[in-house]
Amino acid sequence: YTCLMMDGHEVTVVDNFFTGRKRNVEHWIGHENFELINHDVVEPLYIEVDQIYHLASPASPPNYMYNPIKTLKTNTIGTLNMLGLAKRVGARLLLASTSEVYGDPEVHPQNEEYWGHVNPIGPRACYDEGKRVAETMCYAYMKQEGVEVRVARIFNTFGSRMHMNDGRVVSNFILQALQGEPLTVYGTGSQTRAFQYVSDLVNGLVLLMNSNISSPVNLGNPEEHTILEFARLIKSLVGNRSQIQFLPEAQDDPQRRRPDIRKAKMMLGWEPVVPLEEGLNKTIQYFNRELEHQANNQYIPKPKAARMKKGRPRHN
Repeated sequence: YTCLMMDGHEVTVVDNFFTGRKRNVEHWIGHENFELINHDVVEPLYIEVDQIYHLASPASPPNYMYNPIKTLKTNTIGTLNMLGLAKRVGARLLLASTSEVYGDPEVHPQNEEYWGHVNPIGPRACYDEGKRVAETMCYAYMKQEGVEVRVARIFNTFGSRMHMNDGRVVSNFILQALQGEPLTVYGTGSQTRAFQYVSDLVNGLVLLMNSNISSPVNLGNPEEHTILEFARLIKSLVGNRSQIQFLPEAQDDPQRRRPDIRKAKMMLGWEPVVPLEEGLNKTIQYFNRELEHQANNQYIPKPKAARMKKGRPRHN
């Protein structure tokens, strides 16, 4: 939204803060071009807009597996609501899809023509299949109702303002290294990922939204690293002597992940430009400041007497 506001657009941020934080946007509150609505996209939304960046969904495995029903609702009902809004007001919608639509891929690198290899009943299915059906919904609305849609398949992204405890590879390793804890690697660490810095992704999203490409487009960094290489790199950048600890492999963890970005290069003129180490150093500095902020603002609540509430248990 910062990028859009700098270009003179009026921006309305809609968030229920399930995984987001007000601290990430509070510096814009009061700006004439900025509005913040505390709203869950699972409920219909009635506003006037020209473009919708539909980014809503928990995106790290611990977050989306913590409440799989909520994740499914956000990606299905939430997407239907955003497409309904786009239809009503004649807006263009960009869906933030994911490389997870490719599952544990049998084709490498992954291009947009690949249909994927996904376990529909595994622990990650709430997110993987949620995003796959969200794409299906976009094209149903495009075909049946003439809604303009854009679909970005986003590969691993990191950067400032990430939640420190979101459980993603980058945040885990940086936080562990800064606190002198062992860096936890699942399996052998030979599985690969390709990481892009957040500013590169934002540029790609804006270019895609304003293009005439309605078919899916990969946005990611084709530079592939093993998880073990990545752990060692962060260890050296932080400059500590943390050990690397190997834990049992996570179920359905993709073994290889690398985007084919020829389509984005050719049709959008886009490719990542921020070097990995530069992006990591910026993120390490941000996490360092966050840890200092936490240390200086520790609040220890007074214990309260336990109270029981009558009524039926709440279900998702």
